[in-house]
This record gives sequence, C-alpha cells and structure tokens, in this order.
Amino acid sequence: MVKAARFSRFGGPEVLEIVDLPDPHPGPGEVRIAVRAAGVNPSDWKKRQGLMDPELPQTLGYEAAGVVDELGEGVTDTAVGDRVFGFSTEGAAQAELAVLSYYAPIPPSLDFPAAAALPAAVETATRALDQLGVQNGATALINGASGGVGSAAVQLAVERGARVIGTASPANHDYVRTLGAEPVAYGEGLLDRVRSVAPNGVDLALDVAGSGVLPELIDLTGSPDHVITVADFAGAQEHGVRFSRGDSGRALHSISEIGDLIESGRFSLPVAQTFPLAQIAEAHRLSEQGHARGKLVLVVA
Repeated sequence: MVKAARFSRFGGPEVLEIVDLPDPHPGPGEVRIAVRAAGVNPSDWKKRQGLMDPELPQTLGYEAAGVVDELGEGVTDTAVGDRVFGFSTEGAAQAELAVLSYYAPIPPSLDFPAAAALPAAVETATRALDQLGVQNGATALINGASGGVGSAAVQLAVERGARVIGTASPANHDYVRTLGAEPVAYGEGLLDRVRSVAPNGVDLALDVAGSGVLPELIDLTGSPDHVITVADFAGAQEHGVRFSRGDSGRALHSISEIGDLIESGRFSLPVAQTFPLAQIAEAHRLSEQGHARGKLVLVVA
C-alpha cells in the first residue's frame, strides 16, 4: 500500500486526507517513481471544490519528481535509480509512488522540489505561447507574471525574442524585472499603465491570472484572436477568447527541452514554499490566496 492525497467529498481544504491505496504499476512506455516532491497547482483546489470533475473520490497531483523504481514495457531511455520528473496523467502524483506517462531526466543543477515545480508551468506556458504565435519582435503582455505559469511564460517569451510586459502586484515588480519583463501593476487603470510603456498597444496577450481583464487585453491587442487565457473559462466564452487547455494538444516536448535552458542559466522557476505531504491542506490554502511567487511543492519523505 502507498500513502496518497485524496478527498471523498467536495469542500474546503479540510476535506483532504492522506490514505492508503494499492501500489500503482506502470503501463507500456511509463515509469514508476518513488516520489520525492510533487507540484501543487490551482487545478488541485478547483478539483477539490467540485469545479472540474464530478466523480468521487479523487486523488491529486499531475506533476512529480523522484527516483525511477519500476519500468513499464518497452522503456529503454531510463533505468531504475535514475532521477526523473514529469507528468502523471492519472492525477495521482501527490503520493509516495506515482506513475509518470511523460518524463525527462532532472537537470543536474536541480533538487527534487525544483524539478517537481517545472512540468505543469513549463508545459502550460509553452502551449499558450505556441498557440499565440509569440516570436521574435512581438510585444506580449502576460497578465499574472509572478506566479508559476506566469514566471515560466515571461522567460520563455523573452527566450523567443519577444518584448514582454508583465502585470504583477507592486511588491513583485523587481522579481518580474529579473525575469526579463517590464512590470505594470494590475487593477483599475491597467489600460493606461500598459499604454504608457507601449503607446501602440501590444501584439499578443496571455492571461494567466484569470482576474477578469479579458476586455482590457482585447482592447490592447485589437482583437480577441490575439488573446489567450489559461485561467478564465467563463470570460473566454463571454468575450470570444480562446481558452487553452491540456486536452487540446499538450506541449509535452517542453519538459525535455527545458533542461538546456536551466543549465545555461536562461530559465529558473523558484519554489515559493514546500510542505510535507501531510500538510497538503495548508498548501491548498496558500494556493487559493493566489499570491505565491513561484511554485508550491509537496515534499514526500
């Protein structure tokens, strides 16, 4: 049996529990890891609140890092004992053991929590930038530039040669500058602040924060076709903006490619805070507040 995070009813963080479940085993092309760290994402608490999947009970966690301890049929690109990170498509990575369907070697300079922070943020950011067509010479606005996905999106857009403007609270402006973006404060008056640094507007906009600014982003880019959100499904429907989600084609290649950028010093994703698996409820509370700079990560002893 393996200890894993689960909930059997929808509600607040108090519904989370650590339970014993049968050991998982990898299928063809998959690996099982002894989990050392697992990322926490906004989708976790949205699931817990009943905003996503209707069935009960549900396990949690789509990204993890650890040590390979069992190989699925046909796996030849890694070995038992290797350090890897990647995706658990079963959504059961916040556990002592997890099956990864997509994985890559952990960059040598990273520890397990730093590696576990990468997959969802890097994949989401890469997919959205690909769908937007962000490339050299473009001016891109990223709404919510200091969180996990936002931090990744800023750096990857800069790497593509784009000029990046990032919205963040004033307390995070220095951090956003270190990522390579020009910070502006979000909230009332956003249009004027963006136009003061980009008088001709922006070419493309990515909404990571879901803070209800899609009309302003459409205004700045000139068309809903130039805006993508990963966080505001209802707003996307209302304003004709594309909502980017994983089931519309994941950018899974991104986790294999990010290592070179990390090792060359051109990409980093800070871990805001770590929690033992038993303190998952506290991690959810902090995630729901939405102010973490970087990623929240659960550490499995």
